[in-house]
Amino acid sequence: MKKIVFSMLLALMIANLSIGQTNIEFKEFTLDNGLNVILHQDNTTPIVTTVVLYHVGSKNENPERTGFAHFFEHLMFEGSENIPRGEYFNIIESEGGTLNAFTSQDITLYYEVMPSNKLELALYMESERMLHAKVDQVGVDTQRDVIKEEMKQVMDERPYGSWQRELPKRLFADLPYSWPVIGSAEHLDASTLEEFMMFYNTYYVPNNATLSIAGDIDYEETEALVRKYFSEIPMGKKEANRPEANYEPLNAEVRDTIYDNIQLPAIMQGYRIPPKVDEDMYALNLLSSYLLSGKSALMYKELVDKQQKAITTFAFPLDLENGGMFLMLAIANMGIDAGELDKAMDEVIDQVKTNGISDRDFEKLMNIKENETVNGLASVTGIAQRLAQYKVFYGDANYINKELERYRQVKPEDIKRVANKYLDNNNRVILTYLPQAN
Repeated sequence: MKKIVFSMLLALMIANLSIGQTNIEFKEFTLDNGLNVILHQDNTTPIVTTVVLYHVGSKNENPERTGFAHFFEHLMFEGSENIPRGEYFNIIESEGGTLNAFTSQDITLYYEVMPSNKLELALYMESERMLHAKVDQVGVDTQRDVIKEEMKQVMDERPYGSWQRELPKRLFADLPYSWPVIGSAEHLDASTLEEFMMFYNTYYVPNNATLSIAGDIDYEETEALVRKYFSEIPMGKKEANRPEANYEPLNAEVRDTIYDNIQLPAIMQGYRIPPKVDEDMYALNLLSSYLLSGKSALMYKELVDKQQKAITTFAFPLDLENGGMFLMLAIANMGIDAGELDKAMDEVIDQVKTNGISDRDFEKLMNIKENETVNGLASVTGIAQRLAQYKVFYGDANYINKELERYRQVKPEDIKRVANKYLDNNNRVILTYLPQAN
């Protein structure tokens, strides 16, 4: 019994200690060519993560040439003048590293996780990508076919996957978030090598990038390596397309029906929400978790467990630089009409609008958010990515040490307030998904 009590006390002490360890120290500097550099030292394990974040996503594209940012996420693994085609992954992985990348509406991010004695290799590889990636007709043709196949898999063949195309074009109309990140096959087919080269020379330049390095490093040695590989890369001279933040709520509800290759009807709701730097985003993130984050969330308990009108539900706020979307999806149970499910979803939302959240539920919600925030900083990869993103979106890498306190400032009444303000019937698009006729 004493061992059990001691173990419980020890676990509690460790948990409290981890929650308190949210102060991330770092150093930063800017090269003459405009490259932002952020360094975080953590010598507990011989691992280092290198992140390069380019401030370019799908919203920066020409509406007649969508999909370029995602296309370059793939294309820039083709190699460079000094890295043979197709060898980028092999070189990193043969040295014990892993690597990946992702593209959003606002950014493109590449990263490598390496043994710390291979940091120089990672920096060399990223400098090659930035200085002279292999943007040629062979690579363009290869990746065009790869991405067109990906489009079919994620939007056309995946059940309900077409929401990525169907919801944004209705929710954002003619705004730069109105097309999917993956873009259009027709636009990629129509694009020329010269257009791809122009996009590369405009956005994949040091003055549009942030380099973040976290892990088992020495600050002076790492800065010297950064300057060795990145200082001579010329600053980009071409003018970038920078859409301004233009958040406004919709003026009326938009409804449409999508016939898809599915077995069960579904309801997808999307609401416009403000830019990610808006103070209301903290309460909206908490509202999303309260409604539809996991099996203990309110909508899951009501629609799946209690009423058995849905087989699953989920929600997430897609917080974007210029104004995002709050998304909710429920898939109907067998024999449940889509209209009945739609009404049931609204009843749960109205419950929050009317009653708000209890103090007990709010305390549980905050505990979950605190654990999520702290766990996000449990790895050097998480730290490196967050430092870069906070620098770009908030202009302050030290936001990494402020985010948890911002959540703690949210009050229970804020959950009710933002539900009424943003989850308004005149500020949403509702897509009813129905099975295609055979």
